[in-house]
This record gives sequence, C-alpha cells and structure tokens, in this order.
Amino acid sequence: MDKAAAVENYIMHHIANNFEEWHLPFGVHVPLSHWLSLHAVMLLLCSAFCIITFCVLYKKNDIVPSGLTNLLESFVVFIRDEICVVSFGKEDGHKMAPLFCTFFFFILGLNLMGLIPLFSTATANINVTGGLASITLFVMIFGAIIKNGPIGFAKAFIPHGVPIPVLIILAPIEFMGMFIKAFALMVRLFANMLAGHIVIFSLLGLIIIVGKVAVLPSVVLALVIYLLEILVAFLQAYIFTLLSAMFIGMIHHPAH
Repeated sequence: MDKAAAVENYIMHHIANNFEEWHLPFGVHVPLSHWLSLHAVMLLLCSAFCIITFCVLYKKNDIVPSGLTNLLESFVVFIRDEICVVSFGKEDGHKMAPLFCTFFFFILGLNLMGLIPLFSTATANINVTGGLASITLFVMIFGAIIKNGPIGFAKAFIPHGVPIPVLIILAPIEFMGMFIKAFALMVRLFANMLAGHIVIFSLLGLIIIVGKVAVLPSVVLALVIYLLEILVAFLQAYIFTLLSAMFIGMIHHPAH
C-alpha cells in the first residue's frame, strides 16, 4: 500500500470511528461493547458535563452572577431573547428557552470535545445529527398539534388566498418542506463538522506523503484550520439552534 492510500485509510478509519477500543494515554485501552460506540461515549460524557455544569457549578440563586455563572447566563439570555422570543413571542419564547439552550450547549459541547486529542466528534456522525434533527421535527409536528389542534396543524400547510387548483399542488409541497427542513438541519451540522476534521487530517497527512519539506506548512495550515474549527464549533451550535427555533416557530405560529 502506498503512502497516499495509507493516509486515506487512516483518515476514513478515524472519521468513521468504528473503534472497538478507546485509546487513552500511557497505553490504556478501554474496550467498548458492540452496542456502545466511541461516539455514544462522547454523548454520555457531554450529557454528564452539561448536567454538572448547570446543576452544580451554575449558581442560579446568586444575586449578582459572577465567573462561570455570569458567562453561562450571557449565553442563556441571548438564546432566550434573541432566538426564542423572536421566533415564538415573549410568553412562548420563555417556555421554549430550555429546549433551545439544551440544543446549543449540548451541540457546542460535542463540537468542542471533538477538538480535544483522544476524544471524538460525535456531531460528525450523521446518526447523531439525525437524532438531534428528529427532536426538532418531533416538536414541529406534535408541538403544533398540541398548541393548535389537528385542524390548526393542517391549516399551517394551506396558504391563504391561494386558488384551489394551485393549493392541490402547493399543500403537499409545504408538508414535505417540514421534513426537508429537518433533513437540512441534519446534513448541515454533520457536513460542517466532518469537513473540518478531514481537512486537518489531510494537511497533516501531507507530511507522510511529501516528507520533511511539508512539515512546517502542513503544521501551520493545520493549526489555522484547528483555530477556525473552534469558531465553527460555536457557529454551528448557534445555527442549529437558530434554524430549529425558526422552523418550529413557523409551524407553531403559521399566521406569522
């Protein structure tokens, strides 16, 4: 096998992440069950981290927030006021804020964990992003039914003032659009997180293929992409949260 093929196999093996063991420092290998992938471990770790952060470290009863509490509250208030209230109105926006705060911090945690050596990027797995998008789709459908009733939910796909012959074509398209939006959420997050890691590994792989002459430019470029990935981690968590709020708000409040 030539060097290029070896690098390609390594990259795809790492991205696919079908490891039977979690390789830790000092030669420690943690065996994983057939039902527990490394990405599932990342989901559990991130969930535990979020619970500890908001249930233990976050001091919600402080009169004057400081430190970590102040930092977290700045994100929470932004999500509540600039995303939830804008999409749902003040009353519903405050009720929906916990869901979208969970979206943001959970996705952000998974994204950032993927940038830590020895960890893995669960959001680069389309099964994970599909699960997150399914939650959005679930809230779009059943949340709208609970809020507006079955008839109100159906009316959301019937634009006002459209002639009946056109409506026969447009209504099914509007209905399918709900699923397409969820699919777009799934692919957007997955593709963006996957692409960044492929680029970093490809740049470092040039050292193996080209040799010592590629060490400096490859490392520098990989470092630049790595720093960019930190920004992308925040950006993709924000975009997923924002689009989910917009999509759910559109079907919960079709008149708007």
